[in-house]
Amino acid sequence: MRVNNYFVDLHIHIGRTKTGKPVKITASKSLTLTNILNTAKSPKGLDMVGIIDCHSPEVIAEIEDLIYRGDLREMAEGGFRFQETVTLIPGVEIEVNDENCKGPIHVLGYFPTLEALKNFSMWYQTKVKNVQLSTQRIHESAVPLQKKIKSLGGIFIPAHVFTPFKSLYGKGVEKSISEILDPDLIDGIELGLSSNTEMADRIKELHHFTFVSDSDAHSLGKIAREYQIMKLESPTFAALEKALHGKDGNGIVANYGLNPYLGKYYRTTCSKCFEPKVADICPHCGSTHFTKGVSERIKELATDQVSPKRPPYVHQVPLDFLPGLGPKTLHKLLDYFDTEMNILHNVPIEELKKVVKADLADMIMQARQGTLQLMAGGGGQYGKVDNTK
Repeated sequence: MRVNNYFVDLHIHIGRTKTGKPVKITASKSLTLTNILNTAKSPKGLDMVGIIDCHSPEVIAEIEDLIYRGDLREMAEGGFRFQETVTLIPGVEIEVNDENCKGPIHVLGYFPTLEALKNFSMWYQTKVKNVQLSTQRIHESAVPLQKKIKSLGGIFIPAHVFTPFKSLYGKGVEKSISEILDPDLIDGIELGLSSNTEMADRIKELHHFTFVSDSDAHSLGKIAREYQIMKLESPTFAALEKALHGKDGNGIVANYGLNPYLGKYYRTTCSKCFEPKVADICPHCGSTHFTKGVSERIKELATDQVSPKRPPYVHQVPLDFLPGLGPKTLHKLLDYFDTEMNILHNVPIEELKKVVKADLADMIMQARQGTLQLMAGGGGQYGKVDNTK
């Protein structure tokens, strides 16, 4: 089976419907379904996007309208092709806090067809307060939810599993996935912005799962801040599912994500002033409340097992994290080189230097290779590129 490489980001939120109604309240108003698809095509340069919140009835109506207008085509192997350039994988993010959870967790479900998406939406609206909105808490236990998604031919992935709030290992379980979920009904594990493959593989029970790195974008600019290259027989739902299970030559080629230092929750910080924890009482503000960092939580869960062989995880810094690369400069780069994926992966440094100053071109190359000096983030604040050295 012949396979080709595709850029894939499977976690992008919808902020508003095309009529302006909120879906993900904390997301940008410009994040409509159509705007996401157009942005994924250009300037981002993605080939496949998982758009969360497609369960919302008004979003379903927009999907139907795009199909009617001929901009979207439902494919026989699942998924939807937008203007024959980008594949839409429709999904949903759900909050679960059942009798087995120690705290709420977020999970992701993806659906192959419009019929399956509609079926899930009808079922889901009987389980939540407001089906129009994103990431609603479901009045259902986790395993029946898994079974419902899988019964519709769907894909099930626990979301950003290490973040301190509303995640599987952050709040949901004491030690193991099986405290809440059926591991046999999990198709992959989403790592989140403050962890990487090496960190996650310190936990033995994760060794047989495929890891995905996604943006969890709440604005158009944050799309593809984390993503992966997948080798797929075709840009379809069926091939995506095969890739998550390493079947028929489909699979992950490489994960691209923030160095965990750049994530919001890498280190343990004071919950009040966000300074790194150095004692049980914060010396800066006197608070005794701390947000446990991902790095510390993984140490609590870690075993000394040998890690499995995995695709490389490249600590690639997004262009908008680079000091001195503002909107005007980015627009200039895109005018010359078309997409962010092209700039981050393909353009030679000699060509970059024809468009931007040499020091910025060098920084882009370091961002590509993951060799920039960084200052760690924590407590909900992003890390930064340290350009003082």
